[in-house]
Order: sequence, then C-alpha cells, then structure tokens
Amino acid sequence: MGSSFGQLFRISTFGESHGGGVGVIVDGCPPRLELDLGAIQAELDRRKPGQSKITTPRKEDDRVEILSGVLDGVTLGTPIALMVRNKDQRPGDYREMQIAFRPSHADATYQAKYGIQASSGGGRASARETIGRVAAGAIARQLLAKAHGTEVIAWVQRIHTIEAAIDAAAVSREAVEATIVRCPDAAVADQMIERIEAIGREGDSCGGVIECVVRRPPVGLGMPVFDKLEADLAKALMSLPATKGFEIGSGFGGTLLKGSEHNDAFLPSDDGRLHTASNNSGGIQGGISNGEEIRLRVGFKPTATIRKAQQTINAAGEAMTLEARGRHDPCVLPRAVPMVEAMVALVLADHLLRQQGQCSLW
Repeated sequence: MGSSFGQLFRISTFGESHGGGVGVIVDGCPPRLELDLGAIQAELDRRKPGQSKITTPRKEDDRVEILSGVLDGVTLGTPIALMVRNKDQRPGDYREMQIAFRPSHADATYQAKYGIQASSGGGRASARETIGRVAAGAIARQLLAKAHGTEVIAWVQRIHTIEAAIDAAAVSREAVEATIVRCPDAAVADQMIERIEAIGREGDSCGGVIECVVRRPPVGLGMPVFDKLEADLAKALMSLPATKGFEIGSGFGGTLLKGSEHNDAFLPSDDGRLHTASNNSGGIQGGISNGEEIRLRVGFKPTATIRKAQQTINAAGEAMTLEARGRHDPCVLPRAVPMVEAMVALVLADHLLRQQGQCSLW
C-alpha cells in the first residue's frame, strides 16, 4: 500500500535510504521495446548524490542492476526489476535523530502512524527512494519517444528568490545540463549556485521551483472525471519528497485574467490535430491532452534537515534542541529535475496505454 503508482504502466518502489538497496518493479511495459540501458544509467547519474559542490557529499555510484524482464536489451512484457545497492551508508550520523524528531521532516509523522520508523536517513521518506522512480521513468521516456517522439524536459526555474526568465519553447536538454544547478540561463545559474553555497555555509537550506515542458505529447490522454491528466500529474509530482505546490498552464496566474484573456482560441488545421493561438491551458483541456505542449511547475520547500540548532521534541514529547548531522543537500532542486521528468513520463506512459486500450478499436 502506498508504494505503487499507475494502472497499466505500474511501478512499485522498495528500499530504505540506509538499507541494503533501493529499486523498482515495473509491470505492464509492452514487450519488444528496445531499451537503451545506458540511458537508464544516465538518468540515475543525474539524480545521484555527490555529483557537484552544491549537492550532498554522500558518495554512491548508483549502478543499476536489471534483474528481470529484459533479454538482450529488449523488454519481454513481464515485470522488470531494477535495483541499486546502497554503498555509503553512515547510520551513525543519525544517532541524534533516533531520539529527536527533525522539524518538518517525516520522523514524527511516521512514528505517530506506525509506532516505528527507519530512523537512519529517513527511510522511505528519503529522496533516495526516488531512484526506483527515475529508473522506471527512464523506461517510460523511451516508450513515449518511440511511440510518439514525445520529449520531457525540466529545469530549475527559481532558487530561493532568484528566478530565471526562460523561454520554455527554446529550452534544450544540453542547456539544462550545462550548469550544475540545471538552470538553462547560464548567468542566472551562477547566481543560483552562489546563493545555495552561501545558505549552505550558514547550515541552512533553500527551496524553489522546477518547470517542465512536454513536447509532442499524444493527443487524447486523460480520463473523465477523476482520472484527468492534470489530476494524475499533480498526484505524481506532489508525491515527490519536499514538494509543496503544483501548477499547470497559467496556474494561479490565470485567476487574475478574464475569460476573454485566458481562453485559448482554436486555429484552423489540416493535420487532424488541435492547435491553439495561446496555451494558457498548459496543453490539457477538460482533463484531456490537446496535443499542444504540456507545461507545468512544481514548488519544492527547503530541505528539512539542516545543521542549525532547532527546537524540537523526542518520542516522549519532551523538549530538545537538535543540530542535525549527516550529509544533506542544501537545496534539493538540482537533483530533483530528473525526478520531475520521471514522474511526468510515468503518468504519460500509463495514460498512453490506457488510451490505446480504450480507443484502439475505433
């Protein structure tokens, strides 16, 4: 319960941050899909710790092992099991946190719910759980690219109070990966890096916003009424650690417009696809993709585990002061970019299979 996502393209993740390993089982991937196994590892490399001076110094190779479901690089149609073994665990770094709840972390709520918790590193609440999502998302990306040429690109739009003015239509994967903060505006990226380093030196943390665009999405994805495409995207993205907000298209800014300003006028078309003069809908209308680019944004809070002294309580409800140790990102956003892309790809792949199952006869 709670560790599975999707209906036809379904994933189940497993493992704790400081356990033996983490991974995912992907069920429902169609057979005979030729996988680029190197591309799966490349996505995990984008997510792994220790990749730059602004991420956690924990050193993990995050080498993926494919245990089932693939033969000579081709999917069999059976469950695909992928696993990454943990190598650089340091449970001793969390000794204080075994008796003190970290403010705004999952320690207290897990303890209240289950009466027990994997206290080392946050267990299932750790961002290390997302390894399975990113690995599965890499498979979903390849399915979408082969089926429709669909491309999913995310980037860091804002860090703390520093925001970039990005033309989503012009963003490339190369530009995103050109800076360690994964902001395609190089000048603003330098400012973001300086801000993260400065806040990190204070023993503190910061959050921000990731934006994502889906190019060439399939038309007709999304199911009335409760399985609208944006509803499933919101659920998927808000399930990521540290997320606190979701917007699609005009988002909350659209509430400031009149209907005549916000409506996306349809344009004449001879290619059988819908085209609109604007895209305030973010590529989704009535919960169904219209073929225009899907554009969304996700807000991430500051990392909860910080070195600054904080007032908290222990499991007995007694007041304590906590100065957390351990190795933690002063800002999660640079490593969260591939996580956002993975969850978007997983939703689209699942809805693509559902759409084909419902509508392929006609």
